[in-house]
Amino acid sequence: MRTSLKLINKESCNDQNNRGVHSLNINGTSMTNHPTIVSALNKHFTTMPSMITRNIMARNFSTKSTLNQNNNSFSLNNVYQTSFPSIKFPYTSAKEIENTIKSLHSSNSFGCDEVSMKLLKLCSYYISSPLNYVCNRSLFTGVFPDRLKYASI
Repeated sequence: MRTSLKLINKESCNDQNNRGVHSLNINGTSMTNHPTIVSALNKHFTTMPSMITRNIMARNFSTKSTLNQNNNSFSLNNVYQTSFPSIKFPYTSAKEIENTIKSLHSSNSFGCDEVSMKLLKLCSYYISSPLNYVCNRSLFTGVFPDRLKYASI
């Protein structure tokens, strides 16, 4: 038990001997001031995406400029020669909706619609077709209804 706790503390950085970064080498200078270290790390991670973008643009420009001197525009379509695969969801059926409702845990609690799970299960046969329409419409259009984004926590 003691060994397990030591391993857990060591992996979660709760070890008394390991309390984070004590110093950081910035441009050849060892910094020990915590606000300076935090600021340097923040600057590094916030500028990284723009550096990656510049590298991609430079690589793309050098390969494209040899092929076509007149085209200096940059877009992701130029970077990736193959198109991304589209995501296709299979349509649901009313029976699948009914089975999903029946598999839910029965309780007296209810969500923001104030419908209990027991009532939902009792009327699953009658509401599965309209729910099926909403689900399939959402998958087809790629739009999730705003009202269904609410949650009671």
